[in-house]
Amino acid sequence: MTPPTARTWSKRGTTPVIRVRGRSQRRFSIAALCCYKPGERSRLIYRPRQHDDHKSGGRKSFAWTEYCDLLIAAHQQLGAPIVLVWDNLNTHKDRRMRAFIDAQDWLTAYHLPSYAPDLNPVEGIWSILRRTTQANAAFTDPSHLIRRLRRGLRQLQYRGAIIDGCLTGTGLTRPTRLQTQ
Repeated sequence: MTPPTARTWSKRGTTPVIRVRGRSQRRFSIAALCCYKPGERSRLIYRPRQHDDHKSGGRKSFAWTEYCDLLIAAHQQLGAPIVLVWDNLNTHKDRRMRAFIDAQDWLTAYHLPSYAPDLNPVEGIWSILRRTTQANAAFTDPSHLIRRLRRGLRQLQYRGAIIDGCLTGTGLTRPTRLQTQ
């Protein structure tokens, strides 16, 4: 819950200080997909997850089953086959995840090189979110943080040009509709 700082101001000669009341050990994860379908606007499909108490030894990230649920939801929303390009997170390469992908005729997966955040369009979404919704904000509690994250993601969902920019920034280009004569 430490706020990312963007710009601030103070009197000349005085260092600006943003006070944060404390740190929380609670964790949130968000899985997201930047999607496009020829002839339609780009989409951002995401799922946030608040993790239980970290001291109980519970999982601190998405499980492979939650990624499967996200992919199924994306397939239903898009109504088309999915070509998935994602990073090398250990959950993405899990044998059960690979078995799930192999069992779906509508899903094809490709993995990015080992460290290539510049090729992942979702990294652009996270960057925009940090610079807009979260910039210069000190969150009062975990629910305040998750509300701001959800609001920022909802706003991005309706801005197809921003999602297009994140896709284009990776070198991916949207196929254009072919003109028939």
